[in-house]
Amino acid sequence: MKVGSTDRSARTVSTGKATAKAATDAYGSVSAPRTISDTTSIMGIPEAELTPKVREAIMTLMEEVDRLRRSVDGINKRLAEAEKLADQDPLLPIYNRRAFVRELTRVQASVERYDSAASLIYIDLNGFKEVNDTHGHQAGDFVLAEVSKRLVTSVRETDIVGRLGGDEFGLILARTDQGAATNLMQRLPREMDNNPILWEGQKLDIGMSFGVVPILSGMNAEQALSEADDKMYKQKMQSKKGES
Repeated sequence: MKVGSTDRSARTVSTGKATAKAATDAYGSVSAPRTISDTTSIMGIPEAELTPKVREAIMTLMEEVDRLRRSVDGINKRLAEAEKLADQDPLLPIYNRRAFVRELTRVQASVERYDSAASLIYIDLNGFKEVNDTHGHQAGDFVLAEVSKRLVTSVRETDIVGRLGGDEFGLILARTDQGAATNLMQRLPREMDNNPILWEGQKLDIGMSFGVVPILSGMNAEQALSEADDKMYKQKMQSKKGES
């Protein structure tokens, strides 16, 4: 005979069946989970389970949440518009000095983190005062707008153009070394000669002086601007000596 009688096994199985039957008898009065046939719900609660007052309260709450969401969206939109206006020059569709300095600080941090090249260009217009004196401030504003447009179209979308004050502009060229930045600024005056700015059919004699410096790790934004401004001024003085 094998170890473990089949009689014992039979009794065990029989006892298990009896236990299961007893459990069925004991809980036979509990109904199975009911199925909700309607699919309409409010906030995940079947509508059939809601009293009219509860339903009204939930609908009111949902309307209030939606109103608040639309209000927040409107506030965010107005904040974005206000931030854009705060960054933009009051006359031209480019960065003002404050925003330009902020972007310069951001690019400098990127240079420091990724050990990449970037250049800062400080630009001053030659002949701008004469345009204002001869043709008036409306012509001067037109020159500023035309120059800013040409600067924007001459650089990449990732580069930054700003007005630093008066007839002075700045460029921040990411991933661009000093040599490439200088080549760009040597090309722009030639393009200005080939495609001069016209006011009421008359050519305006506008040129550019510029200073180019690399954006270096650890360099303060204002320090970089001051260094580029100095280089621009020296070039401007040399240009005047050459004309005399």
